[in-house]
Amino acid sequence: MDGKAAPNGVATIEDRILRITGYYGYYPGYSSQKSASRSSVIQCKPGGNCPSRHRGMTRQLSPLSVAEDSAAPILELQNRSPSGICRHSRVERQSRSEEGTQTHTESSSQEAEGQTRCQSCTSTFLKLIWRFLIILSVSSSWVGTTQFVKITYETFDCPFFMTWFSTNWNIMVFPIYYSGHLATAQEKQSPIKKFRECSRIFGEDGLTLKLFLKRTAPFSILWTLTNYLYLLALKKLTATDVSALFCCNKAFVFLLSWIVLKDRFMGARIVAAIMAITGIVMMAYADGFQGDSIIGVAYAVGSASTSALYKVLFKMFLGSANFGEAAHFVSTLGFFNLIFISVAPIILYFTKVEYWSPFSAVPWGYLCGVAGLWLAFNLLVNVGVVLTYPILISVGTVLSVPGNAAVDLLKHKMIFSVVRLGATIVICIGFLLMLLPEEWDEITLRFINSLKEKKSEDHADDITDSSVHTRSRSRANGTVSIPLA
Repeated sequence: MDGKAAPNGVATIEDRILRITGYYGYYPGYSSQKSASRSSVIQCKPGGNCPSRHRGMTRQLSPLSVAEDSAAPILELQNRSPSGICRHSRVERQSRSEEGTQTHTESSSQEAEGQTRCQSCTSTFLKLIWRFLIILSVSSSWVGTTQFVKITYETFDCPFFMTWFSTNWNIMVFPIYYSGHLATAQEKQSPIKKFRECSRIFGEDGLTLKLFLKRTAPFSILWTLTNYLYLLALKKLTATDVSALFCCNKAFVFLLSWIVLKDRFMGARIVAAIMAITGIVMMAYADGFQGDSIIGVAYAVGSASTSALYKVLFKMFLGSANFGEAAHFVSTLGFFNLIFISVAPIILYFTKVEYWSPFSAVPWGYLCGVAGLWLAFNLLVNVGVVLTYPILISVGTVLSVPGNAAVDLLKHKMIFSVVRLGATIVICIGFLLMLLPEEWDEITLRFINSLKEKKSEDHADDITDSSVHTRSRSRANGTVSIPLA
């Protein structure tokens, strides 16, 4: 059977299988030729001189080896058969789809992370722009108010009437706040309900006639006195000097809070208060403690003092207030000014202390400009404290000093003496020291300790790197050196 061919021309079982499956390498006599080639292999006896040791490797034929040789074409055929090819392509498509899904997931996660990062950067940038605009608006409104007063003095020399007229505009603060409430709030309230809600700043019972006279009268007097003294100082000094001296109110607030409210003692703020007092003395000394200069300095320091007293008393009796309560209180001051303080400009008019004639000579345009800018400044101060940090409002106030200096230098051709310039710088530095937080010493110590720890970690890393390089060089030279600690 192995040596002779069968009647159908198939020699072995292998030929039959190959013929049935259609193996592409099959031809008649394939099995006989393969078995002949196998029989020609030289079998080496033990201890004999086997030529395969020099020319190649031989193996002894066994049923297992024949079965393996027979199965090899079948396995190759199965791999090359249509079902095997389809299964292989299906596996490849599945693996490719999985790879594509994984790649798509990774790309989508990277895109989402990139979008989140862009949104955070955009929000941070918008917050910085918003804070910068608040600072710029506060500074510009205060500079504009001061410069408009100086221009108004050229044709209308009535500081108390200007103060009274500008304070009456405070009545519009609460209506402006309520308009913003209607535009932004989801749950809108009626004007009366909102007014009653904001009137809780005066107590649980709201605003009564007794509280209106008791709480509003002293604050209205301090408000009017602060603005009136500020306008009187602008008659004697330049806008730069007055705005610089008014910045001393921050130091006066600290001193009064420390004495009256028993606030925490801070050495840095004591130094700032001393610097503010030094700047005041230098400003008064600029013209030799005589003439209009010393009077103007007294007016400006008085304005800063009454402003500080207003803030300390507000904190003592009314505490902290939100934007609505502050708007309600400022509008109440405007009503009190209109009702009770209107007698004062009438008396000054008939006593000819502040007299103007004819009535058409009043520069209503400049007066409305002063009142509008003052109203904008008050609104920005109240809005800025709620929407941003109070320190930004203080920075905007101190930036009015270089703003007024630029206007005085470019428009009025003012020449600043060295003493006045030094006094202005000293006062501004003291004002900035007042802006330090209460825990500034602890924050500074933590920052210094973090720098020391970081430096020690960097030094340890450098020592580790140097030891690694030293050991590598020593091993290369055949020795090992251990660095000293």
